[in-house]
Amino acid sequence: MKASPKTTLHTGKYLAFVKEGRWEYVNRVGATGAVIIVAVTGEQKLLLVEQYRIPVHAATIELPAGIVGDGPGAPGETVADAAKRELLEETGYATETIETLMAGPASSGLTSEIVTLVRATDLRRVHGGGGTGHENITVHEVALSEVRDWLGAKAGEGLLVEPKVYAGLYFIGKNQ
Repeated sequence: MKASPKTTLHTGKYLAFVKEGRWEYVNRVGATGAVIIVAVTGEQKLLLVEQYRIPVHAATIELPAGIVGDGPGAPGETVADAAKRELLEETGYATETIETLMAGPASSGLTSEIVTLVRATDLRRVHGGGGTGHENITVHEVALSEVRDWLGAKAGEGLLVEPKVYAGLYFIGKNQ
């Protein structure tokens, strides 16, 4: 398929709104992708984060995640390094063991962003987590044996469960 000319309609601090042919979508500014971390503790607890997300006007339950290469001095940041950084910032857990599970588009009709789903093992607790400055993240450690019921209960309370949580559970379930 022949590519249409691309026009940037607007560029903000983090996103650029692009038109290509009849299609409109967003690109990340100053980043090379995103990483989503499936982290299970030695006690077989899945690490999940809860935070209020303005675009959906609701609290969400998510896997720890973040942008690759968006920090100061981080244009060459690897997916593994971003995963380690985001895991520590959001959950307070550190690791040196990151395994790539898969990569693909986050929402191919809306954004050019490619996300990489990784597994973090050999975790050690360093601090309480919670994110950086503007983030207000609650960390949940949920037993794998209870996670589906726990997620259902959270959804029943009105929280939105990000579907990528279920993708992460699929991958860790395949390898147990």
